[in-house]
This record gives sequence, C-alpha cells and structure tokens, in this order.
Amino acid sequence: MQYIEIALAAQKQIALVAHDNMKANLLDWARTHKAELASHTLYATGTTGGLLEAELDLPVARFQSGPLGGDQQIGAAIVSRQIDCLIFFWDPLEPQPHDPDVKALLRMAVVWNIPMACNRATADFIISSPLISAAYRRSVPDYSAHQARTIPN
Repeated sequence: MQYIEIALAAQKQIALVAHDNMKANLLDWARTHKAELASHTLYATGTTGGLLEAELDLPVARFQSGPLGGDQQIGAAIVSRQIDCLIFFWDPLEPQPHDPDVKALLRMAVVWNIPMACNRATADFIISSPLISAAYRRSVPDYSAHQARTIPN
C-alpha cells in the first residue's frame, strides 16, 4: 500500500470519548493532563463533553451522545481529517447497545492512521509524546486505487 503524508499543526484536534462506566477514569486522566490538553482543540461525544467542560473549564466541541450518533460523527470527522487523535476509554466488560458504532469508530481510527488510546496507559504515552505538540507529517494510506475501482454490473 502506498502512503501520502499530510501535515499536522502543533495544535492537534483531539477527540475524547468514554463509556458510562469509564467517564470518571477519563475525567481523572483529563484533570491530570489539563495543561497539555489546554493547548489543543478538544472534541467529545455529548455527555462526556459536558462533563469535561465543567471539570476542566476548557472549551469542548460536542457531538451527539454516542448512542445517538456521536461515535459516527467522530468517525466522519476522522475521515474528513478534522480529528488528529482519539482518546477513547471504552468499557471492555459491559455490552454496549451501540457496539457496531463503537467498532466503526475504532476502525476509522485505524483506517486513517490516527493515534488512538483505549486505556489510560496508552493515553499517557500519547499526551506525553513530544509529537503531540509539534508539527508532524502523518502518513495516511493512499486509497485512490480503491476509490477508482469499478464494480461490474
């Protein structure tokens, strides 16, 4: 597969998502990293975004709640290169009614090669990386051959 490079500014567009049982963990993590998060543009699904805004006193652009389409909205923002990084504290022990949407969101992060953390340790690694606050050239798969394919009638 061929790759193309896109330039990312030093200020990143970071999406923050957490399932209900993981919201307290995400809030605690965000409090710990408030200074680092303050220099980036933050996005979140509905309820999580409201909690983050109140807890951090930082602006958070909010999508719909995950079960109401917020996960899909973030996935679409990844595809359109509006999200540079995904921090998603998902609950591996509870079934989610919108599990297909969750899997689609995780898939889009992988397909479009954005950094993604699904637990606190990985989120710590991402937020503490020097690349989070530096200009960065991210390799994105070149899907032009896939997009140009023809489907027989």
